[in-house]
Amino acid sequence: METPDTPAEPAAPEAPAPTGIAAQDWATASVEPTYRDAVIDLLGALAYGELAAFERLAEDAKLAPTLGDKAELAKMASAEFHHFERLRDRLSAIDTEPTAAMEPFAKALDDFHRLTAPSDWLEGLVKAYVGDSIASDFYREVAARLDTDTRSLVLAVLDDTGHGNFAVEKVRAAIEADPRVGGRLALWARRLMGEALSQAQRVVAERDSLSTMLVGGVADGFDLAEVGRMFSRITEAHTKRMAALGLAA
Repeated sequence: METPDTPAEPAAPEAPAPTGIAAQDWATASVEPTYRDAVIDLLGALAYGELAAFERLAEDAKLAPTLGDKAELAKMASAEFHHFERLRDRLSAIDTEPTAAMEPFAKALDDFHRLTAPSDWLEGLVKAYVGDSIASDFYREVAARLDTDTRSLVLAVLDDTGHGNFAVEKVRAAIEADPRVGGRLALWARRLMGEALSQAQRVVAERDSLSTMLVGGVADGFDLAEVGRMFSRITEAHTKRMAALGLAA
């Protein structure tokens, strides 16, 4: 409740109405073959990412120090698998074989997870929080330029599974108990950021349809300058998450 000496917050500016593809449904937008290919790539990458997240969380549960922690990770893994199922079903519904759609992205994601295998429970939590959040930020940026049906699905599967708050709570408690942990985890998070961006750029560079979508050949308004601003926003969000964890970016 506002008090007389507290000025009201200015109203947030209204978001501009969607135009072009972002104002169309899938049936209309998918008539354009390049756009259809881009969406299939996007859903394939997302689907494999969710499947890999499920596998990783199940593995991380083995490192959990308590039964409660193990159960929490198992619940999150289950949510990730449900997201995978929704994406798989959507690919099938648009006459695309899900495995074929995921295959082009398997190596890049597998390489990322191989290069960033956590050595302990805390590193696993930071990886899930930082790595998954970077990917989610990227997909949310792209979602704004998707058709209405695809955008709704993408935003739904990016819903927080609860891992963010769980990770923040556990990591901050560990740093409070032993401040030396903070330095090690900060270095680890910076490495994760670098690897995540490197793999994302590699995937986009290798898939013509995704590159075209990002630079504006399909989705209006996404020019090269906007791509630069997009990555700046992702980096800024990463810095804020590091602060939430009690780590220096």
